[in-house]
Amino acid sequence: CFAAVELDPHYIRALLRRAELYEKTEKLDEALEDYKAVLEKDPSIHQAREACMVSLSLSKEKNNHLHHLHICKLKDLGNLVLRPFGLSTENFQVKQDSSTGSYSINFVQNPNNNR
Repeated sequence: CFAAVELDPHYIRALLRRAELYEKTEKLDEALEDYKAVLEKDPSIHQAREACMVSLSLSKEKNNHLHHLHICKLKDLGNLVLRPFGLSTENFQVKQDSSTGSYSINFVQNPNNNR
């Protein structure tokens, strides 16, 4: 598929197969690019349109999951630094101001009592 697309970038069948391979190997962003390329060349291909919507939604889910994992890792790192001082990330309350978009951070002495 890869060689066929390199030789002929308008070879829709090869693009579709490559997109399917990308999906099976969980390379969702690459699959989405190939499906979009197919739709640009021939918008009547129902398989590409449907797969594009599914890939987009799966890609968003994957990105949200990765974002959550990164936040957890950052909290773990913060707790590692704060632990010698008897603190954790739970001791800090972060609020976003809806009008300006800025954040304020407040220290909370007993975070478990405030919930």
